[in-house]
Amino acid sequence: MKKVKRSFSLFIITTILISVLASCSATDGDDSAVSLPEPRNIIYFVGDGMGYNHVLAVNYYEHGEAGMQVYEQDDWYSAAMATYSAARFSRGDTIFKNGYAPRTAWEDPAYLNRDYTDSGAAATALSTGRKVFDGSIGIGLYGDTLTHISQAAKAIGKSVGIVTSVPISHATPAGFIAHNHSRNNYEEIGRYMLFHTQADVIMAPGHPMYNNDGEPAEMSARYVGGREIWDQLAANDGQTEFTMDQQILRVQDVNGDGQRDAWTFVEDREDFISLATGPTPRRVLGIPKAYSTLNQGRSGAGEFLMPFEKPLNENVPDLKELTMASLNVLSQNEQGFFIMIEGGAIDWASHGGHTGRMIEEHIDFNNAIMAAVSWVEENSSWEETLIIVTSDHECGYLTGPMHPEVVNDDVASRGTGELPEVQWNSGGHTNMLVPFYAKGPGTELFELFTEGLDPVRGPFLQNTDVANAIFLMWGKPDVMVHRLN
Repeated sequence: MKKVKRSFSLFIITTILISVLASCSATDGDDSAVSLPEPRNIIYFVGDGMGYNHVLAVNYYEHGEAGMQVYEQDDWYSAAMATYSAARFSRGDTIFKNGYAPRTAWEDPAYLNRDYTDSGAAATALSTGRKVFDGSIGIGLYGDTLTHISQAAKAIGKSVGIVTSVPISHATPAGFIAHNHSRNNYEEIGRYMLFHTQADVIMAPGHPMYNNDGEPAEMSARYVGGREIWDQLAANDGQTEFTMDQQILRVQDVNGDGQRDAWTFVEDREDFISLATGPTPRRVLGIPKAYSTLNQGRSGAGEFLMPFEKPLNENVPDLKELTMASLNVLSQNEQGFFIMIEGGAIDWASHGGHTGRMIEEHIDFNNAIMAAVSWVEENSSWEETLIIVTSDHECGYLTGPMHPEVVNDDVASRGTGELPEVQWNSGGHTNMLVPFYAKGPGTELFELFTEGLDPVRGPFLQNTDVANAIFLMWGKPDVMVHRLN
């Protein structure tokens, strides 16, 4: 830990001081200077669409009982988290959300279908500490440009990575690093991520030359910034200047040495696996040979097969392999790193009510988390690395079969290797509380932020609290931000 002088609200200062945390103490003569946990690395996992019943369902399928995931163990901090956004736009009006009502959520089966967030607003809240309007990517309610955790990390010399199982410029990866008024501007966001951020690692699908079965096919290049940009990226020739519509786009200097750092492009599964060990390039753009998802979108989902009954795409890395590759690249920086790793297709499977595919994606997500835990224990320590596991929102209104007679009924086990007894009650998002887990330096701050109380889930945070706790530890810099619109 180091002494840091930062401007905190009186409430936060008072809370930290009177709580007498082992890691917090006032500096003599300066009430604004405190010693705070300062993790060297933060690994931030987001299970898109993951609710409590999603976690329970995968536990029942894999183990036949609850509480078996690594992040559910007693040495992890756990709480619930509220996810609602601030507002949505409709016909020129700004319609503000009503928050989360704990008792009503367990009494009225229709309640949770109101005031839910979209993934853009949710990711922005998780990354910037501000609730915003639905569809926003790093833009505040008044059009202000918000500061991301990734920018705070860069300001203190750390490396930054964005990894996901869904397209590179989709809402959650974009919401942790980009700025745009609409999550639907995929092509603009893709170019922003590639040319206007200092990300050291981006790994995500969106390959315009392969379909969802990992087979050669000409697809849209919208996720990777457009066809003209893609052709130049795929050349992988170390260029730092790109052209599009006679405009020049330049990559950024990511390590502060005054030189622009070219992307090293990888697409083959073998190359991702090889990146997990040994020396690495300075900067890596990895686009696996699949279009919209690593595996969830492959054919057969509509047949409601058992998990893994349809073979996975053999030429596409899984989320664990992307995680191990990215951690090895980022850990080359002695100052540490920040990385967001998204199990994005949990949400995609849940939108379709595909239980088997949801469990596949959740297992892939859990395997990535276990790989990160092993990395910490083998290459770092719990004194210097913080792992967060949470969700941006619940998707599918997943319950057990007794809902709505028993509101929000738990899914029921049928034993190991069998699909649990579930009921999908929506094709969209809900306003349910989602689980939050953390281990490592700084977890005590999350406990300070936990102010809500749910009659079933217990204490809960707001989604904005996660980023605000990190800003307390790392600082929140004033940064110049390029905006496309």
